[in-house]
Amino acid sequence: VFFRQQRVGKDGVPFDFFKFRSMHVGRDDKRHRDYVTEFIGSNRKTSGEKTEIFKIENDPRIFPFGKFIRKSSLDEFPQLYNVLRGEMSLVGPRPCLQYEWERYDEWHRRRLQDLPGCTGLWQALGRSTVSFEEMVVLDLYYLSNVSLWLDLKIVLRTLPVILFGRGAF
Repeated sequence: VFFRQQRVGKDGVPFDFFKFRSMHVGRDDKRHRDYVTEFIGSNRKTSGEKTEIFKIENDPRIFPFGKFIRKSSLDEFPQLYNVLRGEMSLVGPRPCLQYEWERYDEWHRRRLQDLPGCTGLWQALGRSTVSFEEMVVLDLYYLSNVSLWLDLKIVLRTLPVILFGRGAF
């Protein structure tokens, strides 16, 4: 039921990240690694009415109920355990995978100079419809403007994204 994975947190330090399992066990992640390499290397933007999506669509690793818990963000609830352990906060940049971290430029790594969060600006504003560099810029903006008021606004903007599944698959 639970999925544990090494993620990169504050200052590049790895930690055990928890989610509800949404994927089949033992599936190859090569497709995702290739996708991440292209996503980080390109700077695709959204254009007019046609929004490019920056997630793997119809990922065969995800089982049917997994699609539902991902779209509704229910798979993220175990991260509250990470918050209680002091490895994450409620709001902040999302933690990344080690192979993503290895592809980051130095300025990209600044997005994890503080604790990662369960939600952040890019989840509230665009989720999977922003480019990688837009995501980094939003995270750096957040880190430069951290306040209780901004955190509250992000949490309130995240709720409709979760309830209506905007930007999710």
